[in-house]
Order: sequence, then structure tokens, then C-alpha cells
Amino acid sequence: MIGNAGLLLGGKALNAVFNLGVLALTARTLGVESFGVLVLIHAYTQTVGELLRFQSWQVLLSYGTGSFIEKRFGDFHRMLRFSLWLDLASGVAGVVGAIAGVWLIGTALGWQAEHQWAVTLYSLSIFFMVNGTPTGVLRLVDRFDLFALQSPVESWVKLLCVLWAWWVGAGLEVFLAIWFFAKFASFVYVYAAAIWALKRQGVLKRFRASANQPLVADLPGIWGFVWSTNFNSALNLAFTQVGTLFVGALLGASEAGLYRIAKQLADATAKPAKLIGPALYPELARLAHGNERAALKQLIFQLAIGGGAIATALLLLASVIGGEALGLLIGPEYVAAQTVMLWLLAAGVIGIWAVPLEPLLLSTGSATTALKAKLAVVLPYLPLLYWATEQHGLVGAGMAAVVGALLLFFIQLWLVLRWFARSKALAA
Repeated sequence: MIGNAGLLLGGKALNAVFNLGVLALTARTLGVESFGVLVLIHAYTQTVGELLRFQSWQVLLSYGTGSFIEKRFGDFHRMLRFSLWLDLASGVAGVVGAIAGVWLIGTALGWQAEHQWAVTLYSLSIFFMVNGTPTGVLRLVDRFDLFALQSPVESWVKLLCVLWAWWVGAGLEVFLAIWFFAKFASFVYVYAAAIWALKRQGVLKRFRASANQPLVADLPGIWGFVWSTNFNSALNLAFTQVGTLFVGALLGASEAGLYRIAKQLADATAKPAKLIGPALYPELARLAHGNERAALKQLIFQLAIGGGAIATALLLLASVIGGEALGLLIGPEYVAAQTVMLWLLAAGVIGIWAVPLEPLLLSTGSATTALKAKLAVVLPYLPLLYWATEQHGLVGAGMAAVVGALLLFFIQLWLVLRWFARSKALAA
């Protein structure tokens, strides 16, 4: 697992360099106002796409790990087909929902008529954001080296195109086209990598995308798991894209641009400690499948302590050099994002301490419990975010993020401790 996390760290480190270049060149080329419009459009499509996307990779790992390990490839093919159909449904629903929503709430986000047509076309990119099946496959077959290249491929394409756009002084529509093409390139790569990995192991022999047999009729509870993980993922938007949309709607596109700069830099600073997450799900699924409770407890404790220490150190470093870094890398007009960046980074650090908690709940059959925990946080958090942003601007949005992260951490920690107590009692 640590080796897989190391592979992801290498890929994400490369990706972080590319993304930093993309961020700086885009922000400098477009200016604060147009950059804010760009990030609002991107946040909108990400939000709609995530709301309507099934987490097929979690379904594939949870219900396909046993058949894959035991080489019951007929059963595994069933789960693979089911996962692909979930992805197809997600992509179509996301595109249709986003296009419909453009003309309903576009004005509230400050988009003019020409912007609304641009968003309509950009909404087609949602179909290429749906890559749960190949993502799950690469994790399941332990090809984290291939999975680690997905984000750098997208960022590399973006960087090359953005360099040209910066050189010619291109406008907003060109940058939207670049974002769209980069997402398509990433989609093609990850599917090609997953197909190659499965063929190399001989798993795809006699596989058909459609079959006469029922997909999941004999798997009670799978649809509950599907909807729970989908809703759980949708709730995560409250801590990611929704903040940008709230800031844009309440404070304007320029402030949304500053918020996005702060959010991306805060996420990048805390990212190294979070990289253990993608490597954690398949490992926890294997340990849970083998009923190894002691190993589970030791693993999540070590990850929480190690990841939390790294993230806290990065927060201290950012508090010292954050302002100078913003001015040097992005531009002096974006230094105003420093304070909210530190608040958002603090929220991210709290999330790092909680990294192993949710995967444990999902991997031990407690998806519904994890969903209820997140819902219990999101319900008060969204009104708080709205009020704090309206009353205190960008800083208020950052402070609300910290409060939400703390609530989620303590609730998930209590649930994990309760699960261990119950499992110990049952074993006795």
C-alpha cells in the first residue's frame, strides 16, 4: 500500500507542477474577472457531474474484489458490466442535467447570454469526467503506476495548450476549449490503460459489454450501496465546488477567482498526505474481506498520525511564505487570497487527520452510516457557509470550511471507535 501511495505521490507531484503552471498562466492571461468566470463554469459542471455520478469504482472494488482474487472471472465480468452501465447512465444524466441547469441558474451566477452558450457546450465535458470503471480496475489489479499518470496526462495537455493561449493572449472561450480537450485526453488514457491491464492478465477473455443474464439480481443490498456511495460523494461537494459557487453568487466572479486560487493552492499543499486514500480502499477491502480487525485498527492509526503530522507541518510553512508565494507565482492582484487560503488549508489539514476514517466505514459495510454522518454535517454547514460568506466575505467562507471539517472529523471518529467496540464484543 505504501508503495502504491509512493507511485501516486510521484504522479501527483508532477501533476502539481503542471497545474501550478496552468493556474498561473491562466490567471495572468485572463485577469481576475474572466478567470473568475472560468472557475465558476468549471465548478458548475463539476458540481452537476458529481451530483449525478455513480461511484462505480467503489462498487467494483466492494463487490468485485472477491471474484477477481478467486479468479471467478464470469462473476467479475458481471460486476464489470454493471460498473460500465453505471458510468454510461452517469455521463448521460450529467450532460442533460447540466445543460438544463445553465438556463435556470446561469443568471444567478453572473453569466451573460454568451457565457451561457459557452457553458452549454462545455457541459458536454461531463461525459468525459465519468471514469469510475477504469479507475476501479487499475486499483483492483494493483496498477497504481498507470493510475498515477492519469492526472499528469490531463495537466500536461492543459499546460501545452495554455502556454500557446498565453502567448497569443487568448480569451475565455479558448481556455474553456482547452479544459474540455484535456478532460477528453485523460478519459481516453485511463480507459486505454485499464483495458491493457485487464488484457495482460487475461481477464477480458469472453467478456461482453452486454449479456442476457441479470447483472445484480442475486446481490441483495447492492443498489443500496450504489445509492449510498453516490449520495455520499455528492455530499462531498459541499466541501469542494459549492464554496466556489456560493462565493460567485454572493460576491461576484472576481471574488470567486480569488477563492478558487486559494482553494487550489490549499489543496495542493495538503495533497501529499491525502495520496494514501486511493491506495487505502483496496487494502481495507482485502483486510475486511479477511476479517482482520487488528490490522485494520493499526493501519488507520498509523495513517492518521503520519498524514496529520505532514499536513500540519505544511500548514505552518504556508503561513510563513503564503503571501510571497501568491504574489510571485500567480500575480500581485491575487495576494488578497492569502488569508482565505490559510483558512482553507487548515480545513484540509483536519481532513488529513480523518483520511482513513471514511474508507474504513465504507470498506466494512457501513456505507449508510458514513452517509448519515456526512449528511449530519452538511445540513448545518451549507447555511453556515452561506451566512458566513454573505456577512464576512472570503474569510467567512474559509472559517465555515474549518467548522465543517471539525464536525465531520469528530463524528466519523466516534463512528469508527463504535465500530471497533462492537466488532470486539461480537468476537468475544
